[in-house]
Amino acid sequence: MRAFTTLRSPLHTTLGLLAAAFALATSALALDGPMPKEADWIAKDFKFHTGEVMAELKQHYTTLGDPSGQPVLILHGTTGSGTGLLAAGFGGELFGPGQPLDAAKYYIILPDAIGHGKSAKPSDGLKAKFPSYDYDDMVSAQYRLVTEGLGIKHLRMVLGNSMGGMETWAWAEAYPDFMDVAVPMASQPTEMASRNWMLRRLIVDSIRNDPDWNGGNYTTQPKSARTASVFYGIATNGGSIATQAAAPTRAAADKLLDERLAANFAGDANDTLYQWDASRDFNPASGLERIKATLLAINSADDERNPPETGLTERELKRIKNARLLLIPAGPDTRGHGTTGMAKFWKEAVQDLLATAAKLPQ
Repeated sequence: MRAFTTLRSPLHTTLGLLAAAFALATSALALDGPMPKEADWIAKDFKFHTGEVMAELKQHYTTLGDPSGQPVLILHGTTGSGTGLLAAGFGGELFGPGQPLDAAKYYIILPDAIGHGKSAKPSDGLKAKFPSYDYDDMVSAQYRLVTEGLGIKHLRMVLGNSMGGMETWAWAEAYPDFMDVAVPMASQPTEMASRNWMLRRLIVDSIRNDPDWNGGNYTTQPKSARTASVFYGIATNGGSIATQAAAPTRAAADKLLDERLAANFAGDANDTLYQWDASRDFNPASGLERIKATLLAINSADDERNPPETGLTERELKRIKNARLLLIPAGPDTRGHGTTGMAKFWKEAVQDLLATAAKLPQ
């Protein structure tokens, strides 16, 4: 069992437009509600699923509202961060006065998952010696942050999108008495497999097979990380209708692709590799009967990573005592896997759910 210590580095984000989105979101929220607050909490002697131990695991998080409000945990997607959830299309639809998660009523917690945002990650200094983490490790760290760091004994709701949706499934199974409501979005309660995993592995393999990666000890970023990420994004996000509208000719398609390849890639290759590989062993299927929370699964009909035609989600939801599916119909305004990142499609359903879902005994 190895012991690791956290190595600090300058601030780093994994999304090129995150800073701009955060600035827009916070300026909008400042007009109508409380400003977000950012902080760090250190988990001492954090044990990973591999048995490796990090002496100090930094967990960065953002909060809105007063700690006396009903606590709600919201989890971001792969390569994202808690502050990314403040964007106008997400937090701007949820956290303001009179909105479904009004920060005057709820205490909103937006953690940066392990390997993301300003939480501990390979690019802080350990590079490829950073412990191999998975979604269960992320959830364990979030639970320690919420309970030890913030002193919360029960959550009104856990809601997550994409990777955050998969983490929500893990939360509901690992801590079934800890939340009243669980809302996993853009995810399925089944093993990581099929096209979703194959394309994730292509990102990981592309980086590892790039000579410039050098076992993680590179001095300049391997170009494979950018190319593979763009490939995955086009293949598994955006929606067929919207993509056709954006690129109806070969010339338009080439232009769009060239723009994406030329866009600033703020990610780090080791961070990117770890982020996508973390989904390798995701499989909540065996523990669904443990879930006690009122559960609303939200997916979109055009989700490239979680295609509803397989029937997997509907099949597995039957094993949960109080669960249902909201399937957003595909249309010109949806964006495939990215649809659930737009709260306008589901915010009323969540508001109704919070108004009616029973509170579990504490």
